[in-house]
Amino acid sequence: MSGERVRSGRGSQSAGSIAEVLASPAGPQVAAYFDLDGTLVAGFTALVHSKHQLLSREVGAAEALRLISTAIDFQLGRAGFDKLITGGAMALQGQLLSDLDALGEKIFRADIADLLYPETRALVRAHQARDHTVVLCSSATSIQVEPVAAYLGVEEVVCNRFVTDDEGRVTGEVVAPIIWGEGKATAAQRYSDEHGLDLEHAWFYADGDEDVALMHLVGHPRPTNPGPHMTKVAQRRGWPIARYSSRGGSSVGGLVRAAMGLGVLGPITALGTARAMLSRDKRKGLNVLTATWPGLYLEMHGVRVYVIGGANADAQRPAVFLFNHRNQFDAFMAAAVVRDNFTAVAKKELKMHPLFGTFGRLMDMAFIDRADSASAVDSMREIEALAAQGLSIIIAPEGTRLDTHEVGEFKKGAFIMAMSAGLPVVPIVIRNADDVAGRDSLTLHSGDIDVAVLPPIDVSAWDRDALDDHIEQVRAAYLDLLADWPESEDDPRLQPADPADEEAGR
Repeated sequence: MSGERVRSGRGSQSAGSIAEVLASPAGPQVAAYFDLDGTLVAGFTALVHSKHQLLSREVGAAEALRLISTAIDFQLGRAGFDKLITGGAMALQGQLLSDLDALGEKIFRADIADLLYPETRALVRAHQARDHTVVLCSSATSIQVEPVAAYLGVEEVVCNRFVTDDEGRVTGEVVAPIIWGEGKATAAQRYSDEHGLDLEHAWFYADGDEDVALMHLVGHPRPTNPGPHMTKVAQRRGWPIARYSSRGGSSVGGLVRAAMGLGVLGPITALGTARAMLSRDKRKGLNVLTATWPGLYLEMHGVRVYVIGGANADAQRPAVFLFNHRNQFDAFMAAAVVRDNFTAVAKKELKMHPLFGTFGRLMDMAFIDRADSASAVDSMREIEALAAQGLSIIIAPEGTRLDTHEVGEFKKGAFIMAMSAGLPVVPIVIRNADDVAGRDSLTLHSGDIDVAVLPPIDVSAWDRDALDDHIEQVRAAYLDLLADWPESEDDPRLQPADPADEEAGR
């Protein structure tokens, strides 16, 4: 596959501590405890919640400001944790816990999901792959911790919880004993005893100086972004230290890079316009844009796209290219793979998006109003007409962004389009788009993205009565690849099927 902005497939990501986890004994008898703030999430979730409450006026301004001040004092060591958590509980007194749970989920999606460190998230997944008992063990409250746990697929949570009355309203108190410092170590010991786990074989990832007590108890202490005291203890005891800078910090740099990415669009568009005028072919001009800008935009943000099976993207053109959808930038990853002679389908709401909408309007993208069936049908016919002119189509079969790294159910539209237009479908599998941006984030972080392109799938002989089964087979290929990522271009799943085998399977 040509193009400098998409790299050929790299080797396994398993290195360092991830390789260590993957090589460790398997089974639920091994526990892996993860702290939240500073370890899984860059920053302090209590501060994020307090700011949200202030801006949304869900608590009084004076109370919200007091909570923010207490949170800052705590981070600076000027206030104790008991004051922080009891103050937070008092501010929520009288509210239904169910409402607070819903609020916690809302804040997570809006402000916290994009702060998850991809490095520690990868460690969570490595432990899950070994079938270890993964526990999110934090001094934060349940409304902060449980949305993160659900997102990561972690079922076990040890955290502080609010006392509620018979109606499910917060009383202003926290369930004793408060989980903090030695209290967290005690809670982890209690959890291990109750579940038949041996701390001598357990792992613990945390950053706070107060977590040293639990670090001493586990067999695999793993200080992650540690504070000064924990750093000294770790160095003295030879505990491996990991530090990550992929999240957090000022968003000014991200805004500047986004502005620069949009800024280069003008010169590239001018170059494409000149090419179109000289060749008297609009599509040649658009190809200058599509083959250059998506990859360049990602590269300017430090996003490196590693593609394996790239030859499959050029094996049959035109085609309907399918990609699994996680954020507002993975369409750019798919575009960087397909490069030229394509258009795309997106929901109507993205038409006015400053980044995606601008790109889409330039390349004749179809923005579909899913609430208006007649309009959607007209848009699809327009796309089929473009396909008849030799253009490929890029589309997300899930139809919407998901909050998990799993693959959602595929809708029929993309496949019916391919059958009607007489085009093969080509799966583009993106392994870790959420490492560089959250679901609704407008900020793109640096990172390495793995993409695999599967061989074209001939849909010409598909039976519409069995369409659901055909679609599920394609989705199963995504699940299989994400569960067992190919190590090289020689992986059989990346090789075109033998025509005789395809004929036999019909």
